[in-house]
Amino acid sequence: MPQVSLNLDGKVALITGGSRGIGAETVRLFAQAGARVAFSYRQARERAEALAVECGGAGTAGVGRCVAIEQELSTPVDGRALVEKAVAAFGRLDILVANHGVWEPEDAPIARMAEAQWRRTLAVNLDSVFGLVQAAVAQMERQRGTARSSPSDEGMAGGHIVLISSTAGQRGEANHADYAVTKGALISLTKSLSSELAAKGIRVNCVAPGWVATDMSASTLADPALGEKIANSIPLGRVASAREIAGPVLFLCTPLAGFISGEVLNVNGGSVLVG
Repeated sequence: MPQVSLNLDGKVALITGGSRGIGAETVRLFAQAGARVAFSYRQARERAEALAVECGGAGTAGVGRCVAIEQELSTPVDGRALVEKAVAAFGRLDILVANHGVWEPEDAPIARMAEAQWRRTLAVNLDSVFGLVQAAVAQMERQRGTARSSPSDEGMAGGHIVLISSTAGQRGEANHADYAVTKGALISLTKSLSSELAAKGIRVNCVAPGWVATDMSASTLADPALGEKIANSIPLGRVASAREIAGPVLFLCTPLAGFISGEVLNVNGGSVLVG
């Protein structure tokens, strides 16, 4: 009996914020599943280039099967530019994973939150995603006429988009209203895009992590009191690893998830989404 596999052979994926954390683990898993992967980074050039080589990139000799793309993501124009660079590298685009984002570790009560922080969080976490999705959908629609279909490719011909939200987007987060607002908007965007694009064969889903051990959350989790409080609030008794978020993202982009669209998949260790 043949084994079940999460196979992305022949597919091209673009993963934003891919140089570290959830993004880096997603890059690794997608490459292991057979996809050609383009991923973005903003500052960590050495780390990004090392990851690209690890995942089948050819370094300075060429693109290979994985390429790191330096790209600021804070405007719709930035998002569209990144999609253009990914398509230029691999000739097509089948999967978009919008993973990048900013979260200020310092509490900012709404009465004192700087307008600059509010604007930057919305710009990075939301405005750039609009440009990414807009350009990715246009590319996927152009490819529909030439996409091959077979029983094994069911649910894949149009494309897959996965937006990374957060439990904060569903229950809010005190003193981090800017972040929660953007992540809630991504959930609404997921549902709107699914209603619009499912008939065109483009599946749009959302993964909403809880607390994850990444560079972004490291300072908070390292605080003895806060770290213990956070772990105790999670039924599994610990925070997630980045790979435990990347796995569900991969699943949603395979034929096994071909009948899932508009879903918000909570990956939070059993945390209750109230209060």
